[in-house]
Amino acid sequence: MKLRSVLPAVAALALLAACAPTQSGPAASGGNQTDGTLRVWLFDEANRAPKEAAVKEAITEFEANHAGVKVDVQWVPVEGRADKFSGAFNDPSNAPDVAEFGNTDVSSYAQTGALSDLTKDISNWSDGKDLLPSVVDTAKANGKIYGIPWYTGIRALYYRTDVFAELGLKPPATLAELTEDARKIREKKPDLYGIATGGKYTYAMLPFIWANGGDLAKQDNGNWTSTVDSPQAKAGVTAYANLIKDDICPPAACANLTGTQSVTAFAGGKAGMVIGGDFNRKAVEKGAVKGKYAIMPLPGTTPGSVAPAFAGGNLLGVFGASQRHGLAVQFAELLAGIKYQEKMYAAMGNLPTLSSVQKKLAASDPTLKAFVDTLSAGTKFVPSTPAWSKIDSQNVLPTAVQQIATGGKDANAALADAAAAMNKNFG
Repeated sequence: MKLRSVLPAVAALALLAACAPTQSGPAASGGNQTDGTLRVWLFDEANRAPKEAAVKEAITEFEANHAGVKVDVQWVPVEGRADKFSGAFNDPSNAPDVAEFGNTDVSSYAQTGALSDLTKDISNWSDGKDLLPSVVDTAKANGKIYGIPWYTGIRALYYRTDVFAELGLKPPATLAELTEDARKIREKKPDLYGIATGGKYTYAMLPFIWANGGDLAKQDNGNWTSTVDSPQAKAGVTAYANLIKDDICPPAACANLTGTQSVTAFAGGKAGMVIGGDFNRKAVEKGAVKGKYAIMPLPGTTPGSVAPAFAGGNLLGVFGASQRHGLAVQFAELLAGIKYQEKMYAAMGNLPTLSSVQKKLAASDPTLKAFVDTLSAGTKFVPSTPAWSKIDSQNVLPTAVQQIATGGKDANAALADAAAAMNKNFG
């Protein structure tokens, strides 16, 4: 999931993942009325005006093309979303027709039985063929698609061009070179972190696991088993934890850093590099490093490779209890279509999920290229199971990273504990 402004993607992902509402009874069957009020839930934002303006334009267009239909949008506060969605899952009469939600919660939300399977709808949607397969995968649970990808959140490497030039450094071609560059920056400029990153920045750590050939878990006959204690995953976590050291980003200051805090440090001129999202660009532009940074894909373990990024993002789903299923799907498709993906990018900086829109925007906005290239290189996702919400909310992986970074436990012990905690949740 990705929320703009005050709550960037990683924070919103962690928050929303913490709630996994359940439904006490079966979902009500819907209908296909062609008039009346279409109820839509969208996430509120600290700076909602640009998003609201784009949505209002879509509403005007939709109502003009559907006589007798009124679209009623309710802006759901992030802090109150758990109760809001839980109520909708347990009482279909209070459910909206269309709702925005984060892709990390697809499995837990689908498990309630309250969401419509949109697999056929997306297959018949004219813009559907333009959706990136890796993005569509984040909308799936048990092989079915439960949401239309509205926008995605991808992270890449921000680096200080002025610092690199002053120290005679080249942009890193591998993760090992990134570590070397970060260490040199800290050595030559002790007032800077070599790279701002933290023990609580899970979505910056995951690419290190994936780039080293590891993964979070494996699935066999529907059962998940943790693999974070595998040699490959261990190498990735260790490489990341080694960035949280006195000669790069001191544990005393960085062990508890979140993604938000890491980006804030970079934007404030306190770091030579940071792993940040496309959704962080406006914040960085408002900071002390404006005009002094560039963005590139986070490199992998070999020159020319790109470390797989976590494919965050938000979806537009349709509730099964909707009495206006057809209208709900059509409105969701309008918001997620080419025209309004472009408008949402202009309004909020949201990275589109349609490849044609991405290429068009990247051609006119050079800063977008690194994120599009990262997407094209291939992304990864968290285990598609409701158990992930519990694992995430329990800070299983951040705890392991912090233990390794601070010397509390060695990698073997920390990741053995993490794997055991994950498996307990997997059941």
